[in-house]
Amino acid sequence: MMATQAGAIVEQPREEPHGGVLYVVGTPIGNREDLSPRARRVLEQVDVVVCEDTRHSGRLLQDRSGHGRLVSFHRHNRQQRQPQLLGMLAADHSLALISDAGLPGISDPGEELVAAAHQAGHGVVCIPGPTAFVTALVGSGLPCGRFAFEGFLPSKRSARRQRLRHMAGEARTVVFYEAPHRLLALLEDLLELWGDRPLQVARELTKRHEEFIGPTTAMALDHFRGRPPRGECCVVVGGCPEPVTLPWDADALAAQLQHLIRKDGLSPGQAARSLAQRSGHSRQRLYTLLLQTRRDEEQGTGP
Repeated sequence: MMATQAGAIVEQPREEPHGGVLYVVGTPIGNREDLSPRARRVLEQVDVVVCEDTRHSGRLLQDRSGHGRLVSFHRHNRQQRQPQLLGMLAADHSLALISDAGLPGISDPGEELVAAAHQAGHGVVCIPGPTAFVTALVGSGLPCGRFAFEGFLPSKRSARRQRLRHMAGEARTVVFYEAPHRLLALLEDLLELWGDRPLQVARELTKRHEEFIGPTTAMALDHFRGRPPRGECCVVVGGCPEPVTLPWDADALAAQLQHLIRKDGLSPGQAARSLAQRSGHSRQRLYTLLLQTRRDEEQGTGP
């Protein structure tokens, strides 16, 4: 079945691919045998294969009996390329969208093309395939019934820590993508801001040397301090077991607020909001406490 722009349901053509349709095709995340027969057939028969890197995708498709013309679509050329691709769909060409690995649209610009195709009224058909974060989640041994996928966190330390602070009370399992050169920093921040939770770092998924490193944040951090990571990783973290509750001790709360302001560079309002999410105390109460602490310090009566 296939949805049109107006939301009507029409029968999907029996023979794929069909002109004027964008096929969103899942490709292997490591093991080439994971390319499905349906995906293989569509890639061999579409007019155009839209990919992030023509060289990388060319190697994936080189052992096929044939494939559509490769056209690049990535964050550097998407603005000028997207109208061209929509024009191809309007001209009744069939397009297959793939990423370097996994399903397009997850942590890559493919989602913009899919949205634009829907908006223009073209057919969109997803051909499922491997997805790294789902593979990591299912293989981690952590709860899979409810989870939050965050993709890549900001590369800057302050922005990354701010995002983690806002998520500290998340009860669901959380999955991140991370580059190898930032993995240690992420694990250090997780240990400091979230505590030592159940955690697995999944790498080389579906390949010969696939591994899961855990089972806690501290143990994974210790492992990678002695063995520099290679390749992008999936980090699966257990959810917060229960809301974090700080004692109603004014000095302790004031110290937490000052830490957020002085070390992480937050404004007073941001610090109060962040600590409120972590502690269960109201933002207004914390902000008032911060102002009172500052007045006491100015008068020489504070801690």
